[in-house]
Amino acid sequence: MIKIPTDGKTMYGTQKARLAWDVDFAELWEQQDKNGDWVNVEKIADWESIPLIVAQDSHSGNIEAELVDIGKGNSESDYVDKDVKGKLVLTSLQPSAIVPLAIKKYGALGILSYAQNQVTAWYKENDNLIRWGHLDSFSETKTFGFMLSLKQARGFQNRLKSGETIRLHAKVIAGRHAGFYDILTAIIEGSDENLKKEEVAFTCHLDHPRPGANDNASGCVAILEVARTLKKLIDEGKIERPKRTIRFIWSPEIEGTTSLLNFKPEYAKNIKANIHMDMVGGSPETKAIFHVSKSPQSLPNFVNDIAESFGAFLNRQSDDYASGVNSIFPIVSEEGGKEALHAVLGNFHMGSDFQVFAEGSFSIPAIYLHDWPDRYIHTNYDTPSMIDPTKLKRSSFIGAASAYTIANFDSNDVNNLIAIQKRQVLKRLADLLSYCELLPPDEQENAKLYFWEYEMASFHSIASFANVLKAQEKEYTSFISSLKSSVGSGKSKNISHKKANVVYSRNMNVKGPLSVFGYNYFFDHYDKNKPRPKIYSFSGIKGSSGEYTYETLNLVNGRRSALEIRNQLSAEFGPIPFEIVIEYLEALGSIDIINPK
Repeated sequence: MIKIPTDGKTMYGTQKARLAWDVDFAELWEQQDKNGDWVNVEKIADWESIPLIVAQDSHSGNIEAELVDIGKGNSESDYVDKDVKGKLVLTSLQPSAIVPLAIKKYGALGILSYAQNQVTAWYKENDNLIRWGHLDSFSETKTFGFMLSLKQARGFQNRLKSGETIRLHAKVIAGRHAGFYDILTAIIEGSDENLKKEEVAFTCHLDHPRPGANDNASGCVAILEVARTLKKLIDEGKIERPKRTIRFIWSPEIEGTTSLLNFKPEYAKNIKANIHMDMVGGSPETKAIFHVSKSPQSLPNFVNDIAESFGAFLNRQSDDYASGVNSIFPIVSEEGGKEALHAVLGNFHMGSDFQVFAEGSFSIPAIYLHDWPDRYIHTNYDTPSMIDPTKLKRSSFIGAASAYTIANFDSNDVNNLIAIQKRQVLKRLADLLSYCELLPPDEQENAKLYFWEYEMASFHSIASFANVLKAQEKEYTSFISSLKSSVGSGKSKNISHKKANVVYSRNMNVKGPLSVFGYNYFFDHYDKNKPRPKIYSFSGIKGSSGEYTYETLNLVNGRRSALEIRNQLSAEFGPIPFEIVIEYLEALGSIDIINPK
């Protein structure tokens, strides 16, 4: 067990250590006037039965007050002709969004939120869902929030519109205090004296509130089962101990990983690849689609090809099994489903701990196994009944097989890997050509250029694990050259701008992604009087602001110019104006995260 102190002040790279938060009691009651006394008559919510009803980082409170509907509650217009002082307010937004106005400025005493879940095709379809709520972990304004379902909120709203007065009793016993990030880790030690210091790390996050079955009890039990299975097979002599060490890490999501890699820099030095499991067991009822996702384009590597190959293998086997065809390895649990896996292979998604490993200050290749969408994520419906044992078994197999292959990889495997990479290049090339149909001619050429750069860099990444013979490199280079001659080599987009050739270097004294969990390093340090950089409201063909901001910083390496960063971002996520990129680079410079050379 690794214990990393948290006091609300200490910085671990880009993560400010959040205080621990505890809840002992929470109940919300409706009251009625009986003979001049207000008494509790109907319980609306309680912590004991549904912990999600209390917004994270709530403080203690014991309030008997009227309820006022403020709509969203994040603009002055929401408070016109409304007296909320000393009352409870009902909002459609997350509790944290309305604290500055509702609580701090206008004097409300507590919050009831019916903030809805992440937007998917099933958004607002189930009005019984209760969403995980949040208050600002670092706010000096102390308040509490209760989370309601849409059905409960509509009931209150209809009664308030009819002129009825609703009086509630809200009681919370909770608070924040200094504590620790408790991080559990275990290893299967490598057998090769020269390689066992190198590690392949499985990760998951062990910190979401109950019920949290798919997110992320599924990932936690999956890597535990991988550890148990590999150890059992090794102990029984059915497989050899891997050459490199395989490590298993259970930590708080993103913040724990960022803190760990800064608190224990030897981990960042020794870990050669990360396999992250976050939501890997969703049943068909969740509408989940399973993904074997890759590192961003800023981190070309061959380990993703290995994971995608195992995913493709399982897709074929499970499809044959479901279709009644003889399948040698269907990988089905007796208690689980029999559907085909249909895993989506090779996309880049953000949203979990892997992005800490893959971030430019650590640059550790990562495989991300996950379900998306999941219509019950972060709600009271994310229960064990929504988990499919077959999905758990299959995702665990992909992870275990990938880890064992990577942990043993050496020069004897290079020829087989080259064959795999050739197939993968052809698949990615088909996707590139489809993507180019959405782009103007100059951006098509730009996308092709960075596609080929990625593919060659991915091949060269083999050298960090094994010796590559000159004949092998020549063969692969010839293969790529023949494809280039068919579809074109591409050409970088030229933009005339006085700052196009500025080169930035990364401040390696501050490591980690800028947007972590419960804290945003950029906005905490950026001048509050300046407008938010335009990149934070920009969306492209294949990426939104989160992808663009994350990858912009990843691409800063002391060699790329601002224009090259813009061009690679455009190739990966869709064209973005140079002015937006240079504005963000200069904003990063203003907080000393990067500096012009």
